[in-house]
Amino acid sequence: MGEQDEDQEHGADPARPPLTAARAQEMTAGLREAMDDVRRSVAVLAARVRDAHAARVWLPLGHPSWESYCAAEFGISRAQAYRLLDVARALAAIHDAVAAGPELSRTRDTDPGGAAALDYGLSQRALIAVSGRTDTVAEIITRRLAALAHSGLQALDPAAVHAVVRQAVRDVRTTPPPPPAEPPADPAVAALRAVVDDLVAVNHAIGELMLEVAPAYLSDTEAADVLALLCDEIGEPLDHGLAARRYALTGDRRALAGTVL
Repeated sequence: MGEQDEDQEHGADPARPPLTAARAQEMTAGLREAMDDVRRSVAVLAARVRDAHAARVWLPLGHPSWESYCAAEFGISRAQAYRLLDVARALAAIHDAVAAGPELSRTRDTDPGGAAALDYGLSQRALIAVSGRTDTVAEIITRRLAALAHSGLQALDPAAVHAVVRQAVRDVRTTPPPPPAEPPADPAVAALRAVVDDLVAVNHAIGELMLEVAPAYLSDTEAADVLALLCDEIGEPLDHGLAARRYALTGDRRALAGTVL
């Protein structure tokens, strides 16, 4: 077998001419456009999921529930079916906060309930990550938009509003839920709670790492296959890694019960 056949057998790429700066810019523009299309599709999907669930679309088609409808019509799991609802509800809550903001008529779409009005450039993963804390996200968006409106700056154009929304989502995603407001009177209990809070914060960071490797759309079973090697390398039990991943997804400390806590 010749050298050329040997290269083909091992999947070697043929030699390519050097890439020009103009071609590199063209390819980058294409990638950017594709990424924008993916982000816009999240808004379209969320709007259609919201409308379909509100209309109880499964009943006329003879399905007993939303999850069975999603399984039969789209071949997705129960967990994925409810993640779609999390995405739709999170995006709707964010849009409601924006639409209720002061002096935002210029940012509103001609069809406020449509997908275009919900397009803030957010990924499904980001929306799922804050789906359990939409009240917090909405409060931050409302407060920051009000501060902008009262600052005297003419900054409430769509780009500024979208930047506020994305930053609010980012802030909530990267900040674990706060501990209970009133510390216990017993110093020993207070010290123990501080240890637990530190442990929870560490596991939120671990959960974000797990999500980088096993994205939110994967089920626990699928994620376990992906994360087994990573957990082994960092010395973290797999069940702990999965629990931290669930916590980063939901923001609910109960996801850590029985494993980390």
